[in-house]
Amino acid sequence: MKLNDLRDNKGARQSRVRVGRGIGSGLGKTAGRGQKGAKARSGVSIAGFEGGQMPLHMRIPKRGFNNIFAKDYAEVNIGAVQKLVDAGKLATDGTLDHDALQAAGLARGGKDGVRLLGKGTLSAKLAFRVAGASAGARQAVEAAGGTVEIIEVTSAADKAKAKKGKARAARLEKQKG
Repeated sequence: MKLNDLRDNKGARQSRVRVGRGIGSGLGKTAGRGQKGAKARSGVSIAGFEGGQMPLHMRIPKRGFNNIFAKDYAEVNIGAVQKLVDAGKLATDGTLDHDALQAAGLARGGKDGVRLLGKGTLSAKLAFRVAGASAGARQAVEAAGGTVEIIEVTSAADKAKAKKGKARAARLEKQKG
């Protein structure tokens, strides 16, 4: 066998069907699209089209909205924290913040920080430094002898906005004086 004799097996590669290329091809004239109408034309997508009747997705009432100002917190229950402390995967000394909880696999996502929730029980004395905590979670942590410090978390967009504002204020001061 020589390299110039290499070929694909018969039928391994099938060429695409060239429609609308004459009567002899078997797919000339209407090119397999039938007779006239919306489906015979190009650029038509009729998913959800109901022949001019109001489509279902427009007949059904709309509910709710997406709050673009909503904070995105990683929610962590105190019961899950206690489970990791018992397993020895979470150190009790030091402060538990977003990074520590994320490293332990508790806080997923949460670009605006961690919010501590009160589901479960807590017996370990822990110090938390989080963006928010429910009243029940705060009580449970303090009952176990721990502390909860609430911090102000600013997103990257807020930081950029603040920096831009400071630069503008400095520019205006320079113009005045």
